[in-house]
Amino acid sequence: MREFPAPPRAAEFSELISKKVEEVQTSGGTRETVSVDWNGQQAHVEVIDLPLNSLFYNPSTHRVRAQRSHDAERDEALDKDPWSAESQDYLGFLLKADPENTDLRDKNFDALKDSLDQFKQNDPGLVTRHGVLVNGNTRAAALRELGAQSMRVGVLPASFTWADINAVELSLQLRKDHRRDYSYINRLIAMEEQAALGRTPEQIAKDFRIQVRTYHQERWILSTIRELNERSRTGGGRGLRLVDWEGAQERLKELHRLYVKLETVDRDQAEVLKELRLAAILLDFSKTDVRHINEDFLKAGFERQLPMGGTTAVQPQTVSIPGLGLEVPAASSAVAEARAMNDEILRTAAAVRSGGSDLGDERKAAAQGFLDSTEKAFDEAIEAAGRSARLRKRKQLAPARLAEASASIDQCVNDLVQARTSRSLDEEAFDDAVVKLRGSLLKLAQQAGRGLPQPGDGVAWLLEAVAAEGSQ
Repeated sequence: MREFPAPPRAAEFSELISKKVEEVQTSGGTRETVSVDWNGQQAHVEVIDLPLNSLFYNPSTHRVRAQRSHDAERDEALDKDPWSAESQDYLGFLLKADPENTDLRDKNFDALKDSLDQFKQNDPGLVTRHGVLVNGNTRAAALRELGAQSMRVGVLPASFTWADINAVELSLQLRKDHRRDYSYINRLIAMEEQAALGRTPEQIAKDFRIQVRTYHQERWILSTIRELNERSRTGGGRGLRLVDWEGAQERLKELHRLYVKLETVDRDQAEVLKELRLAAILLDFSKTDVRHINEDFLKAGFERQLPMGGTTAVQPQTVSIPGLGLEVPAASSAVAEARAMNDEILRTAAAVRSGGSDLGDERKAAAQGFLDSTEKAFDEAIEAAGRSARLRKRKQLAPARLAEASASIDQCVNDLVQARTSRSLDEEAFDDAVVKLRGSLLKLAQQAGRGLPQPGDGVAWLLEAVAAEGSQ
């Protein structure tokens, strides 16, 4: 866990906080406290009023951890000096931004601001002895926009380390009554950090109120995102950002479920579908569209409509293991082609989304043209797969309905036996139902016999039964 240096005038501000806490404790009036979960116990800390202009946004808050990648230069400056006016302004900007599109203002932030304007501050924030906000960063940003001069905050003990600060922030966030959740990627990062602290999957899953298998799924997703971001980097270091994957939660989870199902049966097929689905997610296809990229998609050969392989050279047949002098088989050509195509999509998307001035208008237009043509190819392949799926569904619908009818008749036999045993059978109603069944079978036979010069055993029996019915 990173230890940040103390902010400017930390000693002076710490003295101010100590005096205010002492005043509250000795005043004899009603004292307000806020409870904090720390090391498995509840600690109650004093609440005081502090000037807003002296408080610092927390540079390690999980609220905007993924969104910090919005601007690489400002993020780097934030790492170097988290307390500078520029760095604090950047954190304030991110706290107000939409987590899924940091170019837009968050509607939830405006709702919070309106609530504070109308009802004032109901719950206190939480600060360190140096005035760093541990909880209430977003509220502080809203109060500042409203022109408030002070903020009610609970004061943590002076002995708190940055590891304690992060643990407290996380425990407050995961309370069931918390009003504004972390964004999806920020939750994944928080889980990753908890694992780095040596906590077990069972402990982390319990804190996040999820099942252990969901925890492992989330770790797989974050690992995949980090790998893709690294693959997207060009020579200049430009690459995709964590924030670029906000909003893809359900599509990534469905990808994981498909991958786990196929991996033990056919690893190559699982890898190809993984690359294709990730490309479709990056190209912003909907969840229902992405679902069409499945085993049937490959079986029908729809991937041949895609620019498989991109402009990458043919992959080697074997891969050497450095230091061991061993060679192992390389990925199959299908996997290599899908990966090469996805690499080109990743790098091009990173270049376009970064908006770097060094790209040039001509290269930028070429990059956007490649993404547009690739998206069109995916759209056509997915549309074809959708038509194929609908056709398969229609083909399977009639047999499925007949199977359901057979199951109902089997159940009817049992019901008939029980009704006769208890002498509760309504014979007239039963006879009417059999007459209706007879009519349904006659109509079924008329349709089933059309265009079948050599019907199978089932249809042949049905046709014979209807013919015998007609001869009587």
